[in-house]
Amino acid sequence: MFNTSYSLEQLNAMGQNNMLNHLGIEFVELTADYLVAKMPVDHRTKQPMGLLHGGASVVLSESLGSVASFLSLPDPTKQTAVGVEINANHLKSAKSGFVYGKCTPIKIGRNIQVWETQITNEAGDLICVSRLTTMVIDIK
Repeated sequence: MFNTSYSLEQLNAMGQNNMLNHLGIEFVELTADYLVAKMPVDHRTKQPMGLLHGGASVVLSESLGSVASFLSLPDPTKQTAVGVEINANHLKSAKSGFVYGKCTPIKIGRNIQVWETQITNEAGDLICVSRLTTMVIDIK
Protein backbone atom coordinates (compact mmCIF):
# COMPACT_ATOMS: atom_id res chain seq x y z
CA MET A 1 0.00 0.00 0.00
CA PHE A 2 2.72 2.51 0.95
CA ASN A 3 5.66 3.44 -1.22
CA THR A 4 8.30 2.14 1.19
CA SER A 5 11.19 3.20 -1.02
CA TYR A 6 11.30 6.31 1.18
CA SER A 7 13.51 6.02 4.25
CA LEU A 8 12.72 7.36 7.69
CA GLU A 9 15.58 9.80 7.16
CA GLN A 10 13.87 11.16 4.02
CA LEU A 11 10.53 11.46 5.80
CA ASN A 12 12.13 13.27 8.73
CA ALA A 13 13.98 15.59 6.33
CA MET A 14 10.57 16.59 4.89
CA GLY A 15 9.68 17.80 8.39
CA GLN A 16 12.54 20.29 8.65
CA ASN A 17 11.69 23.99 8.83
CA ASN A 18 7.99 23.42 9.41
CA MET A 19 5.50 22.40 12.12
CA LEU A 20 6.89 18.87 12.52
CA ASN A 21 10.35 20.13 13.40
CA HIS A 22 8.94 22.86 15.64
CA LEU A 23 7.01 20.33 17.75
CA GLY A 24 9.75 17.67 17.70
CA ILE A 25 7.73 15.15 15.68
CA GLU A 26 9.88 12.31 14.36
CA PHE A 27 8.88 9.42 12.09
CA VAL A 28 10.10 6.19 13.68
CA GLU A 29 8.53 3.31 11.73
CA LEU A 30 7.30 2.76 8.18
CA THR A 31 5.88 -0.55 6.99
CA ALA A 32 3.73 -1.46 4.01
CA ASP A 33 0.66 -1.16 6.27
CA TYR A 34 1.22 1.70 8.74
CA LEU A 35 3.31 4.73 9.67
CA VAL A 36 4.43 5.67 13.21
CA ALA A 37 5.77 8.95 14.57
CA LYS A 38 6.60 10.12 18.07
CA MET A 39 6.15 13.54 19.65
CA PRO A 40 7.54 14.81 22.95
CA VAL A 41 5.23 16.00 25.68
CA ASP A 42 7.18 19.12 26.65
CA HIS A 43 6.97 22.93 26.69
CA ARG A 44 6.22 22.94 22.94
CA THR A 45 3.25 20.58 23.11
CA LYS A 46 1.66 21.23 26.51
CA GLN A 47 -1.23 23.53 27.35
CA PRO A 48 -1.01 25.94 30.33
CA MET A 49 -2.27 23.29 32.79
CA GLY A 50 0.76 21.10 32.00
CA LEU A 51 -1.08 18.49 29.93
CA LEU A 52 -0.58 17.50 26.30
CA HIS A 53 -2.43 20.09 24.21
CA GLY A 54 -5.24 18.59 22.14
CA GLY A 55 -4.12 20.70 19.19
CA ALA A 56 -0.68 19.10 19.34
CA SER A 57 -2.31 15.68 19.09
CA VAL A 58 -4.23 16.90 16.04
CA VAL A 59 -1.00 18.18 14.47
CA LEU A 60 0.58 14.76 15.02
CA SER A 61 -2.44 13.04 13.47
CA GLU A 62 -2.66 15.37 10.47
CA SER A 63 1.07 15.09 9.87
CA LEU A 64 0.92 11.30 9.91
CA GLY A 65 -2.17 11.14 7.70
CA SER A 66 -0.79 13.64 5.21
CA VAL A 67 2.51 11.78 4.85
CA ALA A 68 0.67 8.45 4.66
CA SER A 69 -1.51 9.89 1.90
CA PHE A 70 1.60 11.08 0.05
CA LEU A 71 3.18 7.62 0.39
CA SER A 72 0.09 5.97 -1.10
CA LEU A 73 0.02 8.07 -4.29
CA PRO A 74 0.87 6.15 -7.48
CA ASP A 75 2.92 9.09 -8.81
CA PRO A 76 3.56 11.97 -6.38
CA THR A 77 5.06 14.03 -9.21
CA LYS A 78 1.59 14.24 -10.80
CA GLN A 79 -0.67 14.25 -7.73
CA THR A 80 -0.75 15.43 -4.15
CA ALA A 81 -3.14 14.98 -1.27
CA VAL A 82 -4.66 17.77 0.81
CA GLY A 83 -6.58 17.55 4.06
CA VAL A 84 -10.30 18.26 3.91
CA GLU A 85 -11.50 17.21 7.40
CA ILE A 86 -10.00 16.08 10.69
CA ASN A 87 -11.51 15.10 14.02
CA ALA A 88 -10.05 13.91 17.28
CA ASN A 89 -11.32 12.29 20.45
CA HIS A 90 -9.05 13.05 23.41
CA LEU A 91 -9.39 10.08 25.75
CA LYS A 92 -6.63 10.46 28.33
CA SER A 93 -4.10 13.10 29.30
CA ALA A 94 -0.31 12.94 29.10
CA LYS A 95 2.09 15.04 31.19
CA SER A 96 5.58 13.95 30.11
CA GLY A 97 7.61 11.62 27.95
CA PHE A 98 6.57 10.86 24.40
CA VAL A 99 3.34 10.01 22.65
CA TYR A 100 3.29 7.76 19.60
CA GLY A 101 0.90 8.02 16.67
CA LYS A 102 0.19 4.98 14.51
CA CYS A 103 -1.57 5.83 11.25
CA THR A 104 -3.49 3.23 9.25
CA PRO A 105 -5.84 3.53 6.28
CA ILE A 106 -9.59 3.25 6.57
CA LYS A 107 -10.09 3.83 2.83
CA ILE A 108 -7.68 4.61 0.03
CA GLY A 109 -9.79 5.69 -2.91
CA ARG A 110 -8.85 7.31 -6.18
CA ASN A 111 -9.97 10.76 -5.01
CA ILE A 112 -10.69 10.46 -1.27
CA GLN A 113 -8.62 8.82 1.43
CA VAL A 114 -9.49 8.33 5.10
CA TRP A 115 -6.79 7.72 7.72
CA GLU A 116 -7.03 6.79 11.40
CA THR A 117 -4.34 7.67 13.89
CA GLN A 118 -4.25 6.16 17.35
CA ILE A 119 -2.04 8.08 19.76
CA THR A 120 -0.68 6.25 22.79
CA ASN A 121 1.64 7.12 25.64
CA GLU A 122 4.84 5.22 26.43
CA ALA A 123 2.86 2.69 28.51
CA GLY A 124 0.61 1.96 25.52
CA ASP A 125 -2.46 3.73 26.95
CA LEU A 126 -4.74 5.23 24.31
CA ILE A 127 -4.54 9.03 24.51
CA CYS A 128 -6.37 10.11 21.35
CA VAL A 129 -8.09 8.67 18.30
CA SER A 130 -8.23 10.86 15.22
CA ARG A 131 -9.51 10.55 11.66
CA LEU A 132 -8.23 12.56 8.69
CA THR A 133 -9.86 12.76 5.27
CA THR A 134 -7.65 13.81 2.36
CA MET A 135 -8.49 14.59 -1.25
CA VAL A 136 -6.15 13.57 -4.04
CA ILE A 137 -5.67 16.35 -6.57
CA ASP A 138 -3.66 16.69 -9.75
CA ILE A 139 -0.62 18.93 -9.70
CA LYS A 140 -0.79 21.43 -12.52
